Amino acid sequence: MRTRTARLCILALVTGLTLTSCAQGSVEGGDDSSDAQAIGFDSNAELSGELEIMGFGLGDDVAESRYAIAEEALGESVTINHVEGALDIQQFLTAVASGEPPDIIYTGRDQVGTFASRGALLPLDQCIAGEGIEIDNYRAAAINQVTFDDQIYGIPEFNSVQITMANSDLLDASGLTIEDVNGSDWEALAAATESLQISDGGQLSVIGYDSKLPEFLPLWANSNGVDLISDDGRTAQINDPAVVEALEFALGIYESQGGFGVVKAVRDSADFFGAGNQFASNTLGAMPMEQWYINVLNDVSPDAPMAFDTFRGKDGETLAVAGGQAWAIPSGSANPEAACRFARAMTTLDTWTAAAENRISLREEDGGTFTGILTARTDADEAIRDMVPETGDEKWDSAIEAMYEANDAAFSYPASAADNEFRTAWTDAVNRVLNGQEEPQEALDRAQEEAQSALDSAWAAWEDEG
Repeated sequence: MRTRTARLCILALVTGLTLTSCAQGSVEGGDDSSDAQAIGFDSNAELSGELEIMGFGLGDDVAESRYAIAEEALGESVTINHVEGALDIQQFLTAVASGEPPDIIYTGRDQVGTFASRGALLPLDQCIAGEGIEIDNYRAAAINQVTFDDQIYGIPEFNSVQITMANSDLLDASGLTIEDVNGSDWEALAAATESLQISDGGQLSVIGYDSKLPEFLPLWANSNGVDLISDDGRTAQINDPAVVEALEFALGIYESQGGFGVVKAVRDSADFFGAGNQFASNTLGAMPMEQWYINVLNDVSPDAPMAFDTFRGKDGETLAVAGGQAWAIPSGSANPEAACRFARAMTTLDTWTAAAENRISLREEDGGTFTGILTARTDADEAIRDMVPETGDEKWDSAIEAMYEANDAAFSYPASAADNEFRTAWTDAVNRVLNGQEEPQEALDRAQEEAQSALDSAWAAWEDEG
């Protein structure tokens, strides 16, 4: 049973209250670490009981094939209660605070620090050791996102990175190449935006370049030599001059095309996941985008005129922000042993390669192309990369090459005691700028104060009560 102070701390997240005296991770008789050590994690143990999963969807073949493997690993004595749909954070935190949490959750890696610092998750060091999870084979950037106070609180899953995607016909018509829009030369990118955009009677009909604000501010900031938070996750750097410059540049891309609202209207009019997407309909010149969109484009518009490259910093080097999900075990889980076994089974090398083999078979049946899968494991990525065939089409081969190069170059922000508040601060700031409510410097100065205040309070609470 969790102590009253720990429950109050979790409830503070649910209600939006600020409790600086929250007991971070304390449980009756000890802390979350000692609680986890008391659990008998053993890869040879026979498991039983129920396992409630929250936040995981069976929306595609990769999820379904891996889930089937994990289900078999648990054995027939474990009954799985699978709550479909994305994780409802408020529902989850309320369940933890009430003492009736799910047994395992599937959550964004950028949520793990906040959950861990509020005592909502168990540290997984004993789980990793007991189940023999090969943590050394997981990508450093992914592990960095789920490591709080030197303890791992999540088992990473897929990896998400960004690459540059462009319409090759529009590039050719303007005398441009993919290098002009890969981000390495901001002056060239601004000029390309002017050349690629098309307006009919003053009405924008073709977006020259979409800088993908607000979500890609960290990408632009890193390109300009700075991160939004320090390496230890304690100091916000949101209003660093290099961040301000990066936001001003990315905003200027929109302003040169009539403003964010104008660009967004054209963006939203495209059939993003269908055959009439912005590249197939020739209504977008280029943009940075997560690699999973390669598979979408290849599936719904394989003949679209495309060109691909990695996204590159101003130094010309490939860069990407790593993102993705993780499996985490809530404090108070009724069946943490089964939860740990499930997390291991969902992310083993053999599970990933089996999922890739299944997808290859499905692609062969429908005449499609297997474009790869990015995981949080280096060994799985290497094995799956070897399974990706040469397509014979330069554009798709270059897309796959860019995807794997970006994956190897990706960086991440560390887990912090105020992940949610930090992300909300900078995202809200960019949205205020996009909506014309504030200028970049003003918005980022305000975000800096909000984020640093949240970080200071959260870390102080953790250190005082941990």
